[in-house]
Amino acid sequence: MLMSLTNAPRDYAWGSTSLLAELEGRAPAAGPEAEVWFGDHPGDPADLADGRTLDAVTGGSLSFLLKLLAAADPLSIQVHPTREQARAGYALEAALPADDPHRNYRDDNHKPELIVVLSERFEALAGLRPVDGTLRLLEALGDGAGVCALRSRLTGGGDVLRDTIGWLLSGDAQPEVDDVIAALAAAESSEFATELAVVRSIAGRYPGDPGVIVALLMNVLVLSRGEGVFLRAGLLHAYVSGLGVEIMAASDNVLRGGLTPKHIDVRELLAILDTTPGEVPVLHPGAGAVTAYEVPVPDFALRRAQVDGAGLAVQVDGPAMVLATAGEIVVRGADGEPVTVPVGTAVFVSAEERRLVLEGSGEAFIAQPGATN
Repeated sequence: MLMSLTNAPRDYAWGSTSLLAELEGRAPAAGPEAEVWFGDHPGDPADLADGRTLDAVTGGSLSFLLKLLAAADPLSIQVHPTREQARAGYALEAALPADDPHRNYRDDNHKPELIVVLSERFEALAGLRPVDGTLRLLEALGDGAGVCALRSRLTGGGDVLRDTIGWLLSGDAQPEVDDVIAALAAAESSEFATELAVVRSIAGRYPGDPGVIVALLMNVLVLSRGEGVFLRAGLLHAYVSGLGVEIMAASDNVLRGGLTPKHIDVRELLAILDTTPGEVPVLHPGAGAVTAYEVPVPDFALRRAQVDGAGLAVQVDGPAMVLATAGEIVVRGADGEPVTVPVGTAVFVSAEERRLVLEGSGEAFIAQPGATN
């Protein structure tokens, strides 16, 4: 069974008025369009053509949530828990109302995620840079009091990254935060030119936010169309700008670490944060009509299909979805009936379907549960 899926874009403040509109070939929106959810998560289940929502068909059982994400401004710096951490945190907060702004855990699931870029350029922060690299970057910021205080924190003993992030977000470091942000304006470095430009841009949008200095501790990724990045539990990250297809475990658990007016629970953030520094690998598209983005979790799998006019047969292990992102895509299942999938919409594929044929000319993403072993 194939069922068409649509949804209204969510209007988070960081969303773009143009990126989704350009993808779908329509005029820019009057307000921000940040995310379109194609899933059965109770936060915003996708719409079916008959007026129901997808959870009426699935019972809310999908292991993944598929989205289009369009960022004009940086998202909050954030981290997601492991499944064990989510279960423990959700149980501890059981007495809190579901809409309590101080609630950290909206469900008891983990939230690893993958994003694949649709725009020509996509900027993101992902993971923590090794401390020696950040110390080299700080050389470009001079020797002001705030810069010296930050440098001193990073050259101390123990888990200096965890301790430094806790200090920055504590509320006690605002003079040092302001001093470092001021030093960014004139900083120059051939080695860290991209990093400085991205963090300066963030500072312009979030003046005085301690998250700007947290961002200064993070790896900056500049991705091109078709490239992707997998973000494991515990990994600090933030999308800065661009359009992409995002898939994640079906969860809405977010612990924030700056660049947001929302509640930041510093203690809980530090408890689940993985401060192991290092680069985060970029996933590159392979050759062929169908490209898989390999991820080490069973919750989801994502493939990109390039359809060139001839019928492209694809095996699926559903329940699955096909999301159209370019051109004209038609999907046929076992009964052979064609379902047209306009760009920016998806089709739900029920579990009994094992083989799809994609026709037309364009690009689509195929989402399904991942391998269990």
